[in-house]
Amino acid sequence: MTLNNLHILNYRNIEEADLSFSGKINGFIGLNGQGKTNILDAIYLLSFTKSSLTALDSQNIRHGADVALVQGVYAQSDTAIENEPVTVSCGLKRGVKKQFRWGKTDYKRLIEHIGRIPLVMVSPEDSRLTQDGSDERRRFLDHVISQYDHTYLEQLTRYNALLKQRNSMLKQMAETPSPDLSMLEVYDMQMVVPAEIIYAKRQQFVEAFIPLFQDIYNTISDHCEQVSLTYQSQLSNRQLAQAFEQTHQRDLILGWTSQGIHKDDLIMLLGDYPLKQVGSQGQQKTYIIAMKLAQAIALGKPILLLDDIFDRLDTERVQRILQLVGSDRFGQIFLTDTDRQHLSSIIAHTDHDHRLFYITAGQVENSTM
Repeated sequence: MTLNNLHILNYRNIEEADLSFSGKINGFIGLNGQGKTNILDAIYLLSFTKSSLTALDSQNIRHGADVALVQGVYAQSDTAIENEPVTVSCGLKRGVKKQFRWGKTDYKRLIEHIGRIPLVMVSPEDSRLTQDGSDERRRFLDHVISQYDHTYLEQLTRYNALLKQRNSMLKQMAETPSPDLSMLEVYDMQMVVPAEIIYAKRQQFVEAFIPLFQDIYNTISDHCEQVSLTYQSQLSNRQLAQAFEQTHQRDLILGWTSQGIHKDDLIMLLGDYPLKQVGSQGQQKTYIIAMKLAQAIALGKPILLLDDIFDRLDTERVQRILQLVGSDRFGQIFLTDTDRQHLSSIIAHTDHDHRLFYITAGQVENSTM
């Protein structure tokens, strides 16, 4: 999928914009706080049906407006007619459920849209992958696998719903003098099947992903460091049904489910030590960027959003990243920066088409380079 045109109305600080894009490199240049990231977020919205910046749709409507619209025209290569365009739109209105449409058809369930427009975003928020808890690293796995495997997404949704119900029941049972554990066993049995499917698909993905990640990290770092990535799961050495049974009393005391694939993690090492503890800011950022670029390759040239990714990296690493993303290993790219230096460097290393846009206070100006 390639985004040919984007129309924005009252989305965040963008009052109105009509943009036509290059099929390869698109740069958004402007000072901080002018709206560069909001353009990328509008593109993100059309892939994932939600903003990357906030969980509340109402916060994406420009201050003083009641409605917002983001509409993209995409070229498809997987249809009967090569590159037949399709229009994808998201309408927001205060106090009303958002409307998301593929062509002329509204989705009954937004989950049906995930994966139709594959996309990877690299942004400053990705520092959570190394700094925060395991939730962020599981989210990384879920984000990539769900885009190419709809069975995974359905099973993950099912598992999370059952987990929420089981945790709610545990809290209720903790207040009961003699709780009946048979109800817990019902949830145990229901959760085992999706958990095993999710575990197997995560394990399969990580096994194929690690060589891609290490290759890209080595390219960016010029083989200066040794890094590793390992998938850790409770299911790797036990059956979940047995684990549930053995921890019923513990879960009652805790008030939440202590066993399951919702405790999985990715172990990130620099040499033999945890990346978070020994890695410099530049090494941690290199690690994250390598993970995200490997994710893009694993998805097969999705749309790639690069938001302010060059901070805290030395000049040599920046140059290697620029050469990498400008290569044929990646598809359509949208990049933000405070000046045009990095974009000019990408263009210098590629013969691909490119377009540049300047952003000032939510106003977008197209520029010939």
